Amino acid sequence: MKFFLQCLQLLPLLIIFSLESLLKLFIPKKRKSVTGEIVLITGAGHGIGRLTAYEFAKLKSKLVLWDINKVKAEIGDVSILVNNAGVVYTSDLFATQDPQIEKTFEVNILAHFWTTKAFLPMMMKNNHGHIVTVASAAGHTGVPFLLAYCSSKFAAVGFHKALTEELAALERTGIKTTCLCPNFINTGFIKNASTSLGPILEPEEVVDKLMDGILTEQKMIFIPSSISLLTVLERILPERFLAFLKRKIDIRFDAVVGYKTKGQ
Repeated sequence: MKFFLQCLQLLPLLIIFSLESLLKLFIPKKRKSVTGEIVLITGAGHGIGRLTAYEFAKLKSKLVLWDINKVKAEIGDVSILVNNAGVVYTSDLFATQDPQIEKTFEVNILAHFWTTKAFLPMMMKNNHGHIVTVASAAGHTGVPFLLAYCSSKFAAVGFHKALTEELAALERTGIKTTCLCPNFINTGFIKNASTSLGPILEPEEVVDKLMDGILTEQKMIFIPSSISLLTVLERILPERFLAFLKRKIDIRFDAVVGYKTKGQ
């Protein structure tokens, strides 16, 4: 009963903040300057990382690729960290080798801990910085034959959310966080991917929206934006209807299936 009354007391704030969010839909968000910021991007040799590096270079940021000790000694303190490196294996649980599972978690989430622990202390000292987590739409919903990948991306989304709350609790509001959650991207990692949500994303489109999200300090970026609606529906729809809806989305890609049914 006490909790219910406390919720009622928050109703005016809910109305005010909802109106504020609605108003922001019609007012262009101001972009921050990243000129002179030291930007470290993991996995910058190809795909999203490579294009993101180009965009930061256009904005006159200092780019780092990448040795922790050399960075600190020769360049300075990183103020924007983009945890982008990732791997994916398209196979069911039985066909995914143990070393592949370990590598998926080492690259897709554990590396986020190590890089963030390396460069966050100085951001905390200065109360200034930005940590970007490149996750996936697969970090919000399970996808068959991407078991290890989905699990690691769920962890990446959780890392972003918990880190955001931790920075707020420590009163380091000058350090911003952004999480990118795109659908399939045409980078060659997943073969012959298709979905009824729309065409496979091109890296350039994803990076444009990522950069806009960083510069306007958005917390979560879904590409396409319809994915954000699906994440809400997944929490409120009946399970049987949700299963029907997921079949309609019709996600397809080449995968190795190790499990064999009788007669195969």
